[in-house]
Amino acid sequence: MNSLTVRMARSSARHPWRAIVGWLVFVELCLAAGGAVGMNSARTADYRVGEAGRAEAMAAGGHLERRSAEQVLISARSGAPGAEAADAAVRDLTARMRRLPEVAEVAAPVRSADGRILMVEVALRGEERDAKDKVDALTAQTSAVQRAHPELLLQETGSPSISKGVDEQRGDDLALSEKITLPVTLLTLLVVFGSLTMAAVPLLLALSSIAAAVGLSMVASHVSPDTGVGTNVILMIGLAVGVDYTLFHLKREREERARGGGRLSSEALVELAAATSGRAVVVSGFAVVASTATLYLASDVIFSSLATGTVVVVLVAMASSLTALPALLTVLGRRAERGAARRAARGKPVRRPRGESGGRVWTALLRPAARHPLATLGVSVLALLALVVPLAGLHITEMSRDTHSREIPAMRVYDRLNEAFPQQRVTHQVVVRADATRADEVTDALDELAGLTDTDPLFTGTHRLRTSADHRISTLELHVPYLGDSDQAHASLGHLRDDYLPATVGRISGAEYGVSGDVARYTDYPAHQNGKLPLVLGALLLVTFLMTLYAFRSVALALIGVVLNLLSAAAALGLLVLVFQHTWAEGLLDFHSTGSIGSRVPLFLFVILFGLSMDYQVFVVSRIREAVLAGAATRQAVLDGVRRSASVVTSAAVVMTTVFVSFVFLHIIEMKQIGFVLAAAVLLDAFVVRILILPAVMLLLGERSWWPSRPDRGTAGARAQVPPERPVVDVR
Repeated sequence: MNSLTVRMARSSARHPWRAIVGWLVFVELCLAAGGAVGMNSARTADYRVGEAGRAEAMAAGGHLERRSAEQVLISARSGAPGAEAADAAVRDLTARMRRLPEVAEVAAPVRSADGRILMVEVALRGEERDAKDKVDALTAQTSAVQRAHPELLLQETGSPSISKGVDEQRGDDLALSEKITLPVTLLTLLVVFGSLTMAAVPLLLALSSIAAAVGLSMVASHVSPDTGVGTNVILMIGLAVGVDYTLFHLKREREERARGGGRLSSEALVELAAATSGRAVVVSGFAVVASTATLYLASDVIFSSLATGTVVVVLVAMASSLTALPALLTVLGRRAERGAARRAARGKPVRRPRGESGGRVWTALLRPAARHPLATLGVSVLALLALVVPLAGLHITEMSRDTHSREIPAMRVYDRLNEAFPQQRVTHQVVVRADATRADEVTDALDELAGLTDTDPLFTGTHRLRTSADHRISTLELHVPYLGDSDQAHASLGHLRDDYLPATVGRISGAEYGVSGDVARYTDYPAHQNGKLPLVLGALLLVTFLMTLYAFRSVALALIGVVLNLLSAAAALGLLVLVFQHTWAEGLLDFHSTGSIGSRVPLFLFVILFGLSMDYQVFVVSRIREAVLAGAATRQAVLDGVRRSASVVTSAAVVMTTVFVSFVFLHIIEMKQIGFVLAAAVLLDAFVVRILILPAVMLLLGERSWWPSRPDRGTAGARAQVPPERPVVDVR
């Protein structure tokens, strides 16, 4: 009763208003600090991996990197545009664009094969990642030309305007997610507690934790750059774990209040909850943090951004449960005590809170494991393994702009551009670096390379050769008339890398070369991730094992935790493949199947799930261990511990599922997949793993569950008593 969690709770309970004000000040300081330093967004160079990344770096060294560009399509309202009107519009547009400081170059107009559309390409200055912030200036000029030429139709698209549209859609999606999640979460908590005040406490603490985490993430972004997904993950994980941690604490405080029958003061109850559920929250919180930190080993800026957001919001949620929550419980408890005293003085009966003895529903759900543990274990594991089977057909791809929602206006224009100008679909950039004295050799080799692609039907036969001012860097741009996610586009990249480049540039001694471009990026990123996968998963398994070993001093439970986490995560991922790699659920979940899973989804799933599963593992096994320490046999401790924790675990699972399911309504396919698979995994973990498999395994192992330690039976009762320095208050 003198652990750090208890000491923090005791301090907050003795000075509740000081703790509450202190928490609010902390949140304000976090927001102020974040606003002061601002968000440090990842730059183009931060995303470079593999051969494509090395080629882009070489091109940037010679100032030959591909510029972000916008394409303006000019057409008649019907039929082909008149030559005079179209020429006037092109001259007007070109003059306006060239006057903009954001514009580096305006290309000559290109007419489509059918003569119905003119295209003007506008290249932008500066960083590729900053281009979307410059789009408004260009679209304003396009709109001005449209007003001056109402008989024509002007439409603008390009990577910058698509990125801007995606950001706007993401913002709208998050707003929709909040509208769905917050009311449903509040309703769920209202059902759990039967009190609007008590239901509001977890939600308010979670929201304040999210606010503080957003501010701190801005500060952290100056160490680990933000990629634009940090806020998404803070909202998703912050609401889930923030409510969970508070829920664990609140349910235990109510249980102890009911057990005490009104004889214990609010301060004593807070300390009891801190000594039990408070410790579980700390252990599970650090497990989430440690598990998530393994994402840094992936050496990927997006994974690092996801990890930073998760780590920050989990730490803040832990802090709120250890400081602000005990203070709030004390204030609410004292108010309840005064109300009870007034009712008792008037001779009215005093309402006592109900404990968590475990209802008939949970007793019924536990009956298979209690009576037939081996059969329950076998059937449950086989059911999960059946869900794992589709995982054998997992197809991972990097989600390209071709997968974005067509509700974005720029995407609809992008489709029209691809149809009218096939040569704009894919561009490979071959980059060569060699001594300036070999510039002529490099030029000849690249000319030979271009000649080879002229006879290859996978290429359009158009190309562009450039050389840097110091003659050390040369680039050759080659066009492919197929979409970036097509087999033909990937085959063309293979021809370049495996056949044409070694046969031409590869003959130049000392020359470095590589191929970049969108297709190269989409190919190299999954390969980079697959190379890091063994390291990340190995570290994840080790961290999970060590955290469970530390929490329960049991090698057996540590191994069980690792195996069960692997099983539930694999089953959830198999279910994801079954749903999203096929078309049968498209109408149900409002998505268009790409026949693949986003390259970042599986690894993010495993890491986050291993951390979140520790919430349930720590909470359930802690209750079992408490009963063992109190002198109960392991069999009875398992049944009582699972029964007593079942309602809070399932309540927490429902809250988490609500949060994750709301992300299924988003338009971004990877966020849909992440939301779906996390929701499915949480339900499987809470209702199958923790209610059926875990108790069945522990019942079969019996006392061996605690190997090699031997719990010191009979000590839990002493530990659960109110510390002697705290007075016992009878409010009856």
